[in-house]
Amino acid sequence: MADTQAAKRLREYETIFLVKPDLTDDNVDKLKERVRGIVSREGGKVIRFTVWGKKKTLYPIAKQPRAIYVHANFLGDTKLVAEIERNLRNYDEVTRYLSVKLADEVDPESRPVLEDLKLAGDVEETRPGAAPVERVEVAEEAEEETPEEA
Repeated sequence: MADTQAAKRLREYETIFLVKPDLTDDNVDKLKERVRGIVSREGGKVIRFTVWGKKKTLYPIAKQPRAIYVHANFLGDTKLVAEIERNLRNYDEVTRYLSVKLADEVDPESRPVLEDLKLAGDVEETRPGAAPVERVEVAEEAEEETPEEA
């Protein structure tokens, strides 16, 4: 009886992995499906995948200044995390990964499966009229208008 109740409780984990920036969306989706297959094969439950898009890294990783960030949120045990990390280590497309435990003893029935998200990522800094330059100009105009109105 105690074994049945203990088997139903899983830990909640998140894994963030960096993918080479020249990969297409289809290849990133295939990589997500591989990880999803590992989680379901090992008895876990995927909550959500979020592709954060292409972002600039702090320092070059695999001689690339940018990477595609993918966030996976799932339920499982320590063997599942070890298996996911073992597979990520073997994929040539993945340059870095990090797994973190978020919670202990989570009931899988209480956590619904959420829809996968895809976010835009960073804007190019070399593009003329990038967002930070526009914000500075708008802020200066707003400051100039305030003293005239008063």
